[in-house]
Amino acid sequence: MKIGIGSDHNAYEMKENLKDYMVELGYEVVDYGCQDACSEVDYPQVAFDVANDINENKLDRGVLVCGTGIGVAIAAGKVPGIRAALCHDTYSAERAQKSNNAQILTMGAKVIGIEPAKNIVKVYLESEFPGGNSARKVQQIMDKEKEFLKGVSI
Repeated sequence: MKIGIGSDHNAYEMKENLKDYMVELGYEVVDYGCQDACSEVDYPQVAFDVANDINENKLDRGVLVCGTGIGVAIAAGKVPGIRAALCHDTYSAERAQKSNNAQILTMGAKVIGIEPAKNIVKVYLESEFPGGNSARKVQQIMDKEKEFLKGVSI
């Protein structure tokens, strides 16, 4: 499985730890930045890049981190077709995939520590979307998104 990972400067250390951990678990990991903790990096572009590459089938899933995880979740969710889930516990991470087929997991480096984040990533990446009743609900979300986008001019 090919995983994109990205962060802003607030979450650089967590991103680096998670990247190494996912490699240890056997995943192919693509780093979208930021490249150090000193440069101020705006998270929206990092989130857009990961989300776009998921849509283009260059990645299977993504993990995005910023200070709270909220900003990257909102930014990634603006990309049509993307479902990003903010999770700070393993149960939510499992359900993000099993119930919502979320392609992107987001977390906040100022909210949780590295070890809990590793556990959350592991559970998220090991979880699979089973379809069933959840597929119907996810399709309703995607249909509504398409409906909204029909009338949008940017």
